[in-house]
Amino acid sequence: MILLGSCAGWSLITAAARDGRPEGMLLAVLAVAAGYASGRISGALLPVAAPCAGAVAGLALAVAEPGLSPGLRYAAPLGQADATAALLTLATGAACCAAWATPVPALRLAMRVLAAGIALTGAVMGSTAGCAASAVVLLCSLAAGAMPHRGAGVAGLALAAALMAGAIWAVAADALPGGLADALDSRFTGHRVQLWHEALRLADRDTALGAGPGRFGELSPTAQQSLTPDGRPHSAPLQQAAEQGLVGVLLLAAAFGWMLYALWRGPRSTPVVLSAGTALTALAALAAVGNALSFPTVTAGAGLLAGWATARSWAGEGVEQPL
Repeated sequence: MILLGSCAGWSLITAAARDGRPEGMLLAVLAVAAGYASGRISGALLPVAAPCAGAVAGLALAVAEPGLSPGLRYAAPLGQADATAALLTLATGAACCAAWATPVPALRLAMRVLAAGIALTGAVMGSTAGCAASAVVLLCSLAAGAMPHRGAGVAGLALAAALMAGAIWAVAADALPGGLADALDSRFTGHRVQLWHEALRLADRDTALGAGPGRFGELSPTAQQSLTPDGRPHSAPLQQAAEQGLVGVLLLAAAFGWMLYALWRGPRSTPVVLSAGTALTALAALAAVGNALSFPTVTAGAGLLAGWATARSWAGEGVEQPL
């Protein structure tokens, strides 16, 4: 809670210094905190039913797009695609957590079938990122059952997230070798890469405070020229760097690191922990290249999943010593 409060406090400080609009960050922090608290409570009372219901709800919300969008500001097709992929990923993670939490073989199989169905739904909906991320979460969840200790798995998730964020930062800075840069650039639209370039240029202008929360859209020519502008660079680390400076980036990284630490120290079984950790790491990867964290439903869902995976079950299910 102290870390989330620091994220909110820093957004207010930078907003006051740069005449910014911190409402988006404050809403995201509130959604994560509320989701995490709800997940801890419901996960303690209903360690299987709660994530199962969450998986079904996440799938339903993803299919119901664009009903998620609260207004035109969030209604850009690019943002909808990011939110859909994120919700499918979180839903798959919830289904995998429910599968490992139940001792009933038939119910465990049903939860895994649901997870596979979520990935297939992503393919049917045309969400390539959602389908791929969900498939990765399911496969890693199945592999987690053979891991005797969670420490190596959690460390691997942290490394994967760091490599993804570093690669996007290198693309924005044109710091990659020619062949590798061309390979990565071919996977993203020129419009999005140009947004990343401008976000990094804004970050270079004021490394300490950034341009101010919510000000990227008014300072970015590329964002202003978009047919459906949403005022965002479509990369969470780069948006933090552009709008809240280096401290904002460090707080974002610290929040993700705290989540992994909470999973590592949590009382749930190693497969549950690694299933949730994989889904949240996949969400971090989607947020590094997209706009997923701009949707309160996604940030609340991430908090819920983290809460379910760290809750101490009253029935004593799967309590382990972290290693």
